[in-house]
Amino acid sequence: MILGSGTPVSDPDRQGPSVAIVVGDVSFVVDAGVGVVRRAAATKIPALKTRNLKRVFITHLHSDHTLGLPDLILSGAVLHREEPIAIWGPRGLREMTDHIFAAWKKDIDLRVGGLEHGDAKAYAADVHEIEPGVVYREGNVTVRAFKVNHGSWDEAYGYRFETPDRTIVFSGDTAPADSVIDACNGCDVLVHEVYT
Repeated sequence: MILGSGTPVSDPDRQGPSVAIVVGDVSFVVDAGVGVVRRAAATKIPALKTRNLKRVFITHLHSDHTLGLPDLILSGAVLHREEPIAIWGPRGLREMTDHIFAAWKKDIDLRVGGLEHGDAKAYAADVHEIEPGVVYREGNVTVRAFKVNHGSWDEAYGYRFETPDRTIVFSGDTAPADSVIDACNGCDVLVHEVYT
C-alpha cells in the first residue's frame, strides 16, 4: 500500500514517501516520509494501526524519507506499542535515532514517569545498521537489502520482500541501477520511486 508518494516539493496533495506491506497481521513500512502515521491509520487496516507499526526499513537518510520517523517512534509508544520499534537502514541511522530520543527527552520522561505512566519499553528503538544481503527473516517473511545509486549518498538501499504469496521489490530512491534489475528477477511487484 502506498502511504505517500511525495517528493521534497511541498505538494499539499501528497504525503512523504512511504509504503507498507501487510503479511498476515504483520506490517512492514518502507521509508518514513511526512504523514506516514496518519496515512497508515486512514487505511483502517488493523496491522497498520499506529501501535502495530513496529518494523521500519529506511532506504537512505534524506529528510523527505525520514521526517516521519519521530512520529512512528513516538506516536506508536503513546498509543501503546508493547515493544521497541525495530528500524533497519544505512549507517548513520543509529545516530539519527539517538538524536530523535534526545530531542524529545523531556516529552518521553513525562509520558513514562508522569500521569500517563507510559511503558518505557515502547519508548525505545532496536536499530539495525545494515549491509547488503538478508537483513530480516522471521516466520514466512525474508527481507534482502541491496545497494542502489542515489546521488552522492555513500549508502542507499532497495529492499526485496519475499513472502509466501508474493515477492515485492522496492527500488528505493535511485538512478538506473543493475542492482534493482537483479533484485527484481522473478519478483511479482516492483515499486520504483520516480522523481523528475
